[in-house]
Amino acid sequence: MSTTVTTISVIGTGYLGATHAACMADLGFQVIGIDTDPARTATLAVGELPFFEPDLQPLVAKHVEHGRLRFSTDMADAADADVHFLCVGTPQRRDGLGADLTAVRTATAALAAHLHRPCLVVGKSTVPVGTAAELAATLRATAPTGDGVRLAWNPEFLREGHAVSDTLHPDRMVFGLDGGPEHPAAQHDLAVLRAVYADVLAAGVPEVLADLPTAELVKTAANSFLATKISFINAMAELCEAVDADVTVLAGALALDDRIGGRFLAPGLGFGGGCLPKDIRAFMARAQEIGAGDAVAFLREVDEVNLRRRRRVVELVCEELGGSLAGRTVAVLGAAFKPGSDDVRDSPALDVAATLHHGGAVVRVHDPKAMDSAARVRPELHYAGSVAAACRGAEVVVLATEWDQYRALDPDLLGACVRTRCVIDSRNALVPDAWVEAGWRYRALGRPARDPSEMPTAA
Repeated sequence: MSTTVTTISVIGTGYLGATHAACMADLGFQVIGIDTDPARTATLAVGELPFFEPDLQPLVAKHVEHGRLRFSTDMADAADADVHFLCVGTPQRRDGLGADLTAVRTATAALAAHLHRPCLVVGKSTVPVGTAAELAATLRATAPTGDGVRLAWNPEFLREGHAVSDTLHPDRMVFGLDGGPEHPAAQHDLAVLRAVYADVLAAGVPEVLADLPTAELVKTAANSFLATKISFINAMAELCEAVDADVTVLAGALALDDRIGGRFLAPGLGFGGGCLPKDIRAFMARAQEIGAGDAVAFLREVDEVNLRRRRRVVELVCEELGGSLAGRTVAVLGAAFKPGSDDVRDSPALDVAATLHHGGAVVRVHDPKAMDSAARVRPELHYAGSVAAACRGAEVVVLATEWDQYRALDPDLLGACVRTRCVIDSRNALVPDAWVEAGWRYRALGRPARDPSEMPTAA
């Protein structure tokens, strides 16, 4: 197999795959994206996106127009590519905590049947440790060229809202090589990977060489650590609530310790989305399967702390409404699991809105980008076309996703829309003094309640 790479296939064109395909085209390769979803493929084929991600749509449109990027539902169209990236989803199983590997196994087998010449298959999906070895065996047994098809693992570390930048300017590049970096055949695989990422590596991105299981563990360990850090500061928020302390001051003090740092120490409603929740659960499940469950048993509490924050927001709403949600009007600002995305998978914001609704409240939801995706998942909720419409007549306003436009809200102007000036800042994103001075009662996770009567009066 030559180390010259001109054509790349990307198997799976969801969030990860569409981003990777567009970025590979931007690096100068001819790229074919393969997906089993005809609607998704048709949308991408005309240069549009079936989801929202900043900076990605222009990139897709440009390379589709120039003929460097195309999409298909026929796996045979990927046959002649020099390198094949596996980017299919690995959601949580319906019957347990583990990852559902159906799609990645099916895609690998389907691709293998068309591999009639030596090539490199590169996994990017987040998978339980040991999956790569299984897929390598599938390729050897199924591909017509047998041992001529090699497997490597190159985990992704994308942040939704920053996916293009994270692909083209990553903070590290991990190459998992079959047999380990010293294996003779792996040296050729490494040369191919370096050819694919030549422009990226030229910028000085750190390169980590590993065997397959270590590369798999890098991604799941990274997500588990981030989830632990988020849940740690939210556990501190629980303690602060018990003694009327301020978790934002606490977090700021911790962040000044360079051994700890401030990233992911933002107290609030917690994490969600399609990665962290399901990945830590799959990590626990896989550790249990290989007899190392005790090593990651702490992740159960990480998960539970995260879920408790959602319940606590609902409790705060109930407290402000005198103990009953029935018939009371609540505005929820935010549906996406984070700003800069329309992803509502395991969204804390949408979970809070749905819980309030099922508790009897009249809930109006607004989000700048995620209204359509939220409505598909939670059609029972009412979606308002503007912040003012969501807040009209509200007795409590919940800030649930920290979009910049919510941070910039004028509390005086918004106060004219609501029935009662009460805001629950579940992301600690607002400036409390501004809201209290405008006559709002201010509640936040991990902070003492603030009331307008506490503001000093002019002399």
